[in-house]
Amino acid sequence: MSTTGLPLAADAGLDFSLPQQVTVILLCALTAFISHMALAVFNDGVRPFMLDFIHGRTTRSATTAVSFGLSAGFIFGLGAPMALSSGVLNPWLLFLPTDILGLLAPKKWLAPLLGAGWGAVVVFGLDGANEVAHDLPVDFLTAMQQMSTPILFLFTLFPVLAITKQFGRAWGATAGAVELALVVMTMKLWPDIFAGALAMAVGVLLLIGLAVRRDLVQRKADRQAAAASGTVSEDAPDDDPVASLFSASATRLRRYLPLFMVLGAGVCVLAQMHIFGGGEATSFLIAKGHFSEAAQVDFYRVFGFVPLIATTALASGAYGIAGFTLVYPIGYLMPNPVLAAVVGAAVFALEVLALSSIGKVLGKLPSVRDSSEHLRNAITDSLHLAILFGSLMAANAMGGGLGILVVGGLYLLNEAMGRPVVRMAAAPTAVIIGGVLLNVLYWLDLFTPLKG
Repeated sequence: MSTTGLPLAADAGLDFSLPQQVTVILLCALTAFISHMALAVFNDGVRPFMLDFIHGRTTRSATTAVSFGLSAGFIFGLGAPMALSSGVLNPWLLFLPTDILGLLAPKKWLAPLLGAGWGAVVVFGLDGANEVAHDLPVDFLTAMQQMSTPILFLFTLFPVLAITKQFGRAWGATAGAVELALVVMTMKLWPDIFAGALAMAVGVLLLIGLAVRRDLVQRKADRQAAAASGTVSEDAPDDDPVASLFSASATRLRRYLPLFMVLGAGVCVLAQMHIFGGGEATSFLIAKGHFSEAAQVDFYRVFGFVPLIATTALASGAYGIAGFTLVYPIGYLMPNPVLAAVVGAAVFALEVLALSSIGKVLGKLPSVRDSSEHLRNAITDSLHLAILFGSLMAANAMGGGLGILVVGGLYLLNEAMGRPVVRMAAAPTAVIIGGVLLNVLYWLDLFTPLKG
């Protein structure tokens, strides 16, 4: 059960309707095809490698190996556990595999078939895995729902962390005090909404305001210095190789604008169906029926990823499968799939057409660019602690001290071994392994599951 008394979607299983099944399968087919064409990938870490692939300086198999190496831990250690525990699909489970399958396919026609096959595995296989896990003596999937509370509430602090890193302790302490007061006020006055929604909004606005203020002050100082010295600032010359690369990448992406519009429509429709969440916190909010709060959370995340996605897309010629991820919050709020498809297509069209302009604007706002990096790092730090803490709560729920020993021990072992499983996915993976081990011990009559 949720902190508000609402059941999680996982409590009702992962039995998708026919329209939902068709949407997932077709979208996975489309994303695999787009990955095969090297037009877009979901993994931000893979995108910089796409330039060499597009220009033929590296092979398809080598690029596939990079994609698999950077994505496998998130697919099986984060995407699958999050979907099974929340009952809501996520981009790590859907789009990271189609990155790999699309790049792997040697023929253009094979890529959508492989993507559709993965989509079918997700929509038809998850429910069976969910039922089998819930029937085990040690129900580790139900225990994993313990992660929802720390993820939702600790995620609220990511603007505070970003402000502290970029603007110092005083501003960080101020932001922390304001957010705490807003959380307490929201819980008291509006108990039916997610307590961190208003706090996150104020925190992100404060961060952006501070960054814009710093950039404006710096530009004014630069103009005064230039006037005093009698020099005039000049724009980059037309033959700037970076500018030429950015222009060529933007032109390449615009050539496939209709395909990107179909992609935007598909992602937005999937979000509108409320079987998909764009992030860890969002997945649990969607599962609890808090769609407006989920839209707020994913909207705030956009500020952390627009500069990264825009610059890597312009540098590599490959866009993001979810674009700037604006289609997530928009989709959650759409009243029907038809309107979601139209709006999603329009949003993607605007994003692709505006890429060059966004790149130029970001070039003039260095503090805003820095803020996005601090936001991404803060999101990672807050979620890492939340997922670790939530995983230990799950371990305690399914096995008490023994559960904590096994799950915590596996996490520490992963750290000692140099993190063969990425840190964000290590704790949920340990919960699943620990749950399987506790079931084995039960069958060997060496462990008695906790009641309640």
